[in-house]
Amino acid sequence: MKRILTSALLLSWALVALAQQVPALEQLKTDPKKAYGTDYPYLYQDTQLTAAPRGYKPFYISHYARHGSRYYWNDRLYKELDTLLAAASSKNLLTEEGRQFYGKFLDAKDELMTGISELTDLGWEQHQRIARTMYERFPEVFWKGGNVLAISSLSGRCVMSMSAFCQELVQCNPKIEIREQSSRFMLDGVVPGDRQNPAYREWPKAKPRYEQNRDAFERDTTLHHKVISRVFKSTEGLPGNMRHIADNLVSLYTSLPNIDHEGMMGDILTDDDIVKNWETANLGSYSWVFGDQYRTIPILRDILKKADAVLDGTSDRIADFRFGHDSYIGPLTVLMGINGADLDPEDPYAVKDVYQNWETCKASNIQLIFYRSRRDREDILVKCLMNGMEATLPVETDNFPYYKWSDVRNFYIARCNSVE
Repeated sequence: MKRILTSALLLSWALVALAQQVPALEQLKTDPKKAYGTDYPYLYQDTQLTAAPRGYKPFYISHYARHGSRYYWNDRLYKELDTLLAAASSKNLLTEEGRQFYGKFLDAKDELMTGISELTDLGWEQHQRIARTMYERFPEVFWKGGNVLAISSLSGRCVMSMSAFCQELVQCNPKIEIREQSSRFMLDGVVPGDRQNPAYREWPKAKPRYEQNRDAFERDTTLHHKVISRVFKSTEGLPGNMRHIADNLVSLYTSLPNIDHEGMMGDILTDDDIVKNWETANLGSYSWVFGDQYRTIPILRDILKKADAVLDGTSDRIADFRFGHDSYIGPLTVLMGINGADLDPEDPYAVKDVYQNWETCKASNIQLIFYRSRRDREDILVKCLMNGMEATLPVETDNFPYYKWSDVRNFYIARCNSVE
């Protein structure tokens, strides 16, 4: 048994290496903004997908997406920064860089406070483009038209993301009939932890193994000191904990590309600063996505249930779409073991090669593409795309990126049942 488990683990690592040929830190050299993590705006990658095995055609797509780019999700960030900067200005404690930043912040303040939690134009465009790309990549699923169900959390930014996606798909082919629904009846399949969910339940927390060795990880502690010194001559008499203030400034900086305000902070922060702190930030991200994975079990069960209905003929849908939040797609990525996100390394330095928080970016999405054999309608393959890229699943296959659906289904049923 030990040998079998070892072989399976080695296979998983080999497949992860195949899917992620460029190490995480090397990717940051090419695109430093990936260090923005969950604030990273969706990146379109014009990647050639692996052709389906001969005789197989796509016929159904199951999907989960995060909302697109938005303003900050609550008013805390903008209000706290406004109070802090006003106090520092009145006490003449702002540096020259700090004064310039405060002026730009005041110019944008009304917009920021009005836009709280709202989807931006960029967020709308992200889902439009993702939908069109899906249509162009898998025309066999859509060209005849057919029925689609799209469900969303009750959040306006998710509803609008759903609308952008679905409108674009119908623009591609008006014969597609899409029912869009944002209601408490659907919450278990998209945001099961919402207290308004009639099927709400508590799920156990998981703890990643690296945390027992976290003290061995050397954190870069210079970022907070740098950003504070660049904004303030002194922090004496200013409201708030300085670490929290620095975190707020970092959060604002990484959010700016999503709201069309890049440059507001001048050189107070740079992409290089964020890159140097990324591995520490990524560890924190892995802790929460790993810890919350079990509360996404209802979403995975919804995926399985709706696929079963299509395959047994009780549903005529050609696609099921879901629109939610990073707090679900991140943990779902771990629960599903996409690209090895469930490997749970003991070494904190190994976490960056298992999960990268930019994979839970704005408009991040998981797509399961189902293929049927012309010769045998019961012979079903599935391929997973993570943010448009072919991804690995924790199931053995001799035909990556294609997996036997029966193997994938059985694996996920067992994983879900093991937590009960």
